[in-house]
Amino acid sequence: MRSSLACPPEHVCKAFGGVVDGLVRLPDSRSWRSGELVLKPVVDKARSVWTARALERVDVPGLRVAKPVRSTDGRHIVGGWQANRFVSGAADHRGEEAVLAAIRLHRATAEFPRPGFLAQRADVEAAADKLAWEELELPLEEAKGGRWFEVLAGARRPVKLPDQVVHAELLAGLLFDGDQAPGLVDFVPYYRPAEWGAAVVAVDALAWGGAGFELLDRWSHLPEWPQLLLRAVLFRLAANALDPKSTRAALDGLRAAAREVSEFI
Repeated sequence: MRSSLACPPEHVCKAFGGVVDGLVRLPDSRSWRSGELVLKPVVDKARSVWTARALERVDVPGLRVAKPVRSTDGRHIVGGWQANRFVSGAADHRGEEAVLAAIRLHRATAEFPRPGFLAQRADVEAAADKLAWEELELPLEEAKGGRWFEVLAGARRPVKLPDQVVHAELLAGLLFDGDQAPGLVDFVPYYRPAEWGAAVVAVDALAWGGAGFELLDRWSHLPEWPQLLLRAVLFRLAANALDPKSTRAALDGLRAAAREVSEFI
């Protein structure tokens, strides 16, 4: 298996129009920059191809999208690597801007068909999503978030909003560079109401981005916002409880987010 730190080989760089000389690994990433290209190893081929096609298609005012680059023969993947245009910036948990980005993005993805590979997902996050939406039952370790899940789950009520393609890891995937529009460099698809995608951003900002209750209140005009916030925090609590690598720090943040959401619902 290729090391996650291995740089893309020469034939891969050439296929996408890049060069090996001057390759630089991006900080805290498995991706490498070659001029105006960013090359990253493919972990899930089906998702990578879907993401490339989605980013090719999406055009969102107020977002800088890292457009995919095809190889000289038209492929999205060469030798286990894919390429996108470089978008400047760094992760910066700007909760307000990220929620707005989610709303804008999900307007643009409203007509996207459901990705076929979602039905085959069996990872922690997929299970957590189903648990939050009452489509699955699994025991959750109390000390890792299961107790909070149990306490909050009883407040769920039916949500009568249409499902669509949404990005459920947007806060971590946006890049900020001064006053420029946020940069979108990835897409982690789920099939849930558009406002749920914004709710996940808000919960993540509460848990790990330093946001407070006012962020929840600012977007309270969104349809069924309290119930979507509830499902967003249940999603994160379940994922933490199921993840064998989850940390105490992550749970501390989620507890803080759960307390804020419990006051809101």
